[in-house]
Amino acid sequence: MARNSVGYTIGFAAAVCVVAGVAVSSASVGLKDRQKANAVADKQKKVLVVAGLKTEDEVKTLSIEDAQAAFEASVTPRVVEMGTGDYADDAVELATYDARKAAKVDDLSFEVDANDAKVKRVPNHMVVYEVMDDSGSVDQLILPIHGPGLWSTLYGFISLDTDGDTIRGITFYEHAETPGLGGEVDNPNWKALWVGRKVYDGDGNIAIKVKKGQAGSVEEDPNQVDGLSGATLTANGVTYTLGFWLSDAAFGPYLAKNTKKGG
Repeated sequence: MARNSVGYTIGFAAAVCVVAGVAVSSASVGLKDRQKANAVADKQKKVLVVAGLKTEDEVKTLSIEDAQAAFEASVTPRVVEMGTGDYADDAVELATYDARKAAKVDDLSFEVDANDAKVKRVPNHMVVYEVMDDSGSVDQLILPIHGPGLWSTLYGFISLDTDGDTIRGITFYEHAETPGLGGEVDNPNWKALWVGRKVYDGDGNIAIKVKKGQAGSVEEDPNQVDGLSGATLTANGVTYTLGFWLSDAAFGPYLAKNTKKGG
């Protein structure tokens, strides 16, 4: 067949497409395990940061293996049965469980009352993290949280002291908020303002909030954190998110059973 014929051109193009398709498919399959490992390591790094075990600059240089080693040295994932607050470590497979997907399946989740965080369903099970101190005792509890921003859903973690009240750290690791405005939820300086703040007021009600303007010191203003300039709706979303996930509709029963506040 002549090289300048229509048939040759079509055949050559088809062959190139087949070869390219096979190459792309092979690369995708070959990289799948690596992508999963990267996703696991990324979550482990977020937990290490919110627990104060590593700084954000430090985790940027950690390899997958080093992140896993640092995580396993101090952090224990636990499965919680939402609604009862009991541990249920055998209920799901940690390596493959996806709480976001579970929340979309009726049999794997339950409906909650209307709330400002706009959470409609809570998975029957969620993974939390116990952070151990040097003596092997639980020092912090890290809870996954999510709620509304202005343009997106904010996904993050909050770390609480074993008193169930004192905030040890907070991070929002996935969102699409405007850089320099709502995106300031990523700012290490703003996240540092949360450390030492209190979840509850003197009457035991959830009181932690992002205020409009500047909050006082931890001692003077324990339940409030500086607002985000020009990002009131994102700031309100953070308040609503914590108000929901720390309530009885979500992690309240768990905190009641596993912190000093709950006895």
